[in-house]
Amino acid sequence: MSEHDKDTSRLNAGLIDFIHRSPTPFHATANLRAQLLDAGFEELREADAWNTHAGGRYFVTRNGSSIIAFALGEQPLAETGLRMVGAHTDSPCLRVKPQPETLRHGYTQLGVEVYGGALLNPWFDRDLSIAGRISYRDPNGQLHNLLVDFKRPVAIIPSLAIHLDRDANKSRSVNAQTDLPPILMQSDDDKPGDFRQLLKDTAREQQPGLDIDDVLEFELSLYDCQPPALVGARQQFIAGARLDNLLSCFVGLRALLDGEAGPARMLVCNDHEEVGSTSASGADGPFLKSVLQRLCPQPETLARCIDRSWLISADNAHGIHPNYADRHDAQHGPLLNRGPVIKTNASQRYATNSETAGLFRLLCEQAGIPVQSFVVRSDMACGSTIGPITAGNIGVRTLDVGVPTFAMHSIRELAGSRDTGHLHRALCAFLAWPGGNR
Repeated sequence: MSEHDKDTSRLNAGLIDFIHRSPTPFHATANLRAQLLDAGFEELREADAWNTHAGGRYFVTRNGSSIIAFALGEQPLAETGLRMVGAHTDSPCLRVKPQPETLRHGYTQLGVEVYGGALLNPWFDRDLSIAGRISYRDPNGQLHNLLVDFKRPVAIIPSLAIHLDRDANKSRSVNAQTDLPPILMQSDDDKPGDFRQLLKDTAREQQPGLDIDDVLEFELSLYDCQPPALVGARQQFIAGARLDNLLSCFVGLRALLDGEAGPARMLVCNDHEEVGSTSASGADGPFLKSVLQRLCPQPETLARCIDRSWLISADNAHGIHPNYADRHDAQHGPLLNRGPVIKTNASQRYATNSETAGLFRLLCEQAGIPVQSFVVRSDMACGSTIGPITAGNIGVRTLDVGVPTFAMHSIRELAGSRDTGHLHRALCAFLAWPGGNR
């Protein structure tokens, strides 16, 4: 086994563990935060005055679901700019409604709504758990936030038997309001189970001695209990939930921590990309711009920094599916395990241009990393990323890349186990790139 293969194997082990422990954006951000602290990064708070210095390494979170980490170089930002990698912490899923309990024929069910463009059919017949953030009042009347995770199967959405739906294998549509409420428990009386009491009991189990007077509100998601895994006869694939886009978050973090010292570099992991990014912690919000303004307080200094900065928006790409090859442009069908994909779109759904794509190709060529291209079929709609949003908000040169993936937005996605290593090496080369004439 080559050194590259050994590095990729270790990277995949870390990725699988990270995804398994990150069922929600809140948990993903907490786990990114923990790794940054372990690596010696200093945590900043937006409410405090910042005293950063050359060579320092810092991070800041917002809403507990977005995080920006950066390592400053020895030269002023106006002279070097930043090498930035962007990703997102959220994934399509089912979110629990505020008053979720219903009782139907003796079964307590939870009302849910669809978050993002989820592929819904794979959610049926899965062992589902629940995780997220609760806001509670303690006996002294003080408000607190707490992450919770049931960590075991507590819900399920059973399919309707084929005997009662003979056309299920021909055409199956899913009504999000009526077909998706999961079964939580069977009740012995005419009252549904108390979901908030279940939350309190779970929180106390995970933190003995915790004094919760009342759960006031929550942001909770259902997730598949099956952990990520290497699959295939030769373990050439990674299967798991939330590969889009926790894979990019984790690989971006490792590139920030593992790469060689160079100019100032930054990792930006935003929440809410799957629902448009318009929020205080999303890419279309003020989080990144606020951090940049604090690092470069003078408008001219900030403008000079941005002009010398580059951003890679790392978000999964569509690999060509062997059963549905006609859904791809014949000249642009990325293969799993053949390297990161440069994503382009004439309508600016991706922010890639010839300059940014050229730089990425050059860096990958110098490092011996394979590169692929993706353009959506001209008669199909194209998705988007945080790339165009960030480029439009701050004016930074931006490239959209991603690891080719099958079953994107399913409850269980599939990526190539070698592509994590390819992406990691490419991002390390980018973050260490000193810049040059254009």
